[in-house]
Amino acid sequence: MTSLALEVPSNFAALQATDIAAKLRSGQLRSQDVVADCLSRIAEHDNRLKAWTYLDQETAMAQARVCDNSDGIIGPLHGVPIGVKDVLDTYDMPTEYGSEIYKGYQPKQDSACVAGLRAAGAVIIGKTATTQFASPLPIGVRNPHDIERTPGVSSSGSA
Repeated sequence: MTSLALEVPSNFAALQATDIAAKLRSGQLRSQDVVADCLSRIAEHDNRLKAWTYLDQETAMAQARVCDNSDGIIGPLHGVPIGVKDVLDTYDMPTEYGSEIYKGYQPKQDSACVAGLRAAGAVIIGKTATTQFASPLPIGVRNPHDIERTPGVSSSGSA
């Protein structure tokens, strides 16, 4: 049995999600490294982009450790970090629907698509900004390629 060398690229952002998933499944990458890189990039850039409404670094890293230490592959998204749009319920993060009236609202369960992501092995690192109730009104999220522009409306943080 040959062992694979752990491949740690200098820029995870240059990899496609499918490439990350394949490398995580094969053991060439560790989820903890990919998640830590994502969290580092968010810390570096989000103060000007405003794309994230909620992050829980400790929980994200704990999810990554579970993937890295599991005896098998959890699913097709095993260890891949994902941000969830803040109109989707998550049992372990607030869901505010982009609205002040739901500030701090904590759902009791995941929406079906979030439950599916978790079952597929994804690491949910946080919530991305959305317009109020996914309306078409811009909210101040900045386009990373031109911060004078917005990347969109309801999916602006995801974009």
